Amino acid sequence: MTAEDASVLAAKLSAFPRLGLASLPTPLEPMKRLTAHLGGPRLWVKREDATGLGFGGNKLRKLDYVLHEAVASGADALVSGGVVQSNSQRQVAAAAAKLGLACHLAVYHGRLAPPAPEYETSGNALLNRLFGAHLHDVPWTGDRNAAIEELGNRLRREGRRPYFVPYGVSSPLGAVAYASTIAEIAEQSRALGIRPAAIVHCTGSAGTQAGLVVGGAVAMPGTRIVGIDIDAEPERVRSDVIAYARAAADLIGTSFDEDDIEVVAGHAGPAYGVPHAATIEAIRLAGALEALPLDPVYSGKGLAGLIALARQGRWPGDTDVIFIHTGGAPALFAYQSVLGI
Repeated sequence: MTAEDASVLAAKLSAFPRLGLASLPTPLEPMKRLTAHLGGPRLWVKREDATGLGFGGNKLRKLDYVLHEAVASGADALVSGGVVQSNSQRQVAAAAAKLGLACHLAVYHGRLAPPAPEYETSGNALLNRLFGAHLHDVPWTGDRNAAIEELGNRLRREGRRPYFVPYGVSSPLGAVAYASTIAEIAEQSRALGIRPAAIVHCTGSAGTQAGLVVGGAVAMPGTRIVGIDIDAEPERVRSDVIAYARAAADLIGTSFDEDDIEVVAGHAGPAYGVPHAATIEAIRLAGALEALPLDPVYSGKGLAGLIALARQGRWPGDTDVIFIHTGGAPALFAYQSVLGI
């Protein structure tokens, strides 16, 4: 990892315009108390929850690039979707409000049973309404984007100019956008004098990991990208990471080794969106030791996976490992009665 590696990646990404919706770069901070609690390795957190707009999160970094295309195309509405407590939907709704665009969201019901009475109305669901989004309840079929596309087609027939934002903002351009995280981490690590052994994060809709893999191949080839499956679908997740990474690599003119794509299974709990004991332990530790609010669907499970790997001795105590906090704190309020906090 050299300054030249980071600058090569930055130069490749500079060809893609962004709106400036996200507050970047996000901080890279030590987690000294969690490190001490686990007995190593040295843990750091990349604060993607601090991207700013609408409570922030990793999707906002993707939207910064993707929605430049929406604005340039003359769209008057954004169309996206997700489950009731989707962090992605909330960030799309926030971006639409900021840009003065209508926002229509396909809200999937049936992917998981509401885990708490407050699930349907608080947290991200409350913020979606606050940001002025139009919510359209649809059944979950397993197809992440079909209902979003159908909603967009309906709006188009009504004379609107909708722009389709895929589930999780996971697309080739979304992955390119997320490679910018690596450019920041490479520069921040060099300034701190560290050479991270791994970057660990939660992975589900796959665009985030695809961006990290492609960016890492250019600017941090010695750092392992470790995705913690939060969907309980590790084979599907890895397949999607490969597909998005291939397309993103083509867009920026680079390559990566598919054998390096690691999706770790076994930390998703019983199902997507259902926290288990390890998730709740990770949320409690992050809060009590580092004042980091993690959510029970994504970042909580991601940290649970990192903690398990650390306890298994995956990394020596004198190595540096970075955890990406993808955001999602509002969902805590929608799960309050099942967290026991």
